[in-house]
Amino acid sequence: MLGDILLITEKHQKAGEIIIEKILATRKPKMIIAISGESGSGKSELAHVIAKGLRKHGIFAKPLHIDNYYRVHPLKRTEWRKEQGIENVVGFGEYDWVTIDRNIAEFMEGVESTGPCVDLVTEQVDQLTTDYSTVDMLIIDGLYAIKTSGVDLRIFIELTYHETKKAQVVRGKEPQNEYRMNVLEQEHKMVQSLKSMADMLISMEYEVVEVKK
Repeated sequence: MLGDILLITEKHQKAGEIIIEKILATRKPKMIIAISGESGSGKSELAHVIAKGLRKHGIFAKPLHIDNYYRVHPLKRTEWRKEQGIENVVGFGEYDWVTIDRNIAEFMEGVESTGPCVDLVTEQVDQLTTDYSTVDMLIIDGLYAIKTSGVDLRIFIELTYHETKKAQVVRGKEPQNEYRMNVLEQEHKMVQSLKSMADMLISMEYEVVEVKK
């Protein structure tokens, strides 16, 4: 998202270093990493740290934030959710998975790709064009990122919105009111249902643990 605020700390750096080691050990052409977690858990920060860290190894990795892919415009989303019922619509179905899959396919093909990019200042949806011919790796981050098909390494952050309220206030994406709390609770249920898909977990203390399968 354009204008997003990243709060990168030592814990993100340390977790990123461990994940980079895993990526280097299992690297393949056009590799896809996905990071899921609840609001404020550090998904975008971690994606940024990993992408920057991989540059030192000559790997060009591009973060893809799937919060850009909501089907309903940012300025209309609150009203739409209230009309439809938060418990009925907040979840996987809010995203334009057709466009997400198309953009991922274009990355795999190494061609030019155009997708949505939300400007958090104007709350408008711009179109961002990327030339994937020189991009080696895609790092998808978002609430339901590990649900995306074709992912090679799935990372799940265990922090919930209960532990990340301070970060959400600092980032200031949405006001912290009853509506927002209800949205976060519904997202919590949907995100937690994906935990079993993870290859690596990041604990409440931000320690990285590989999942034995």
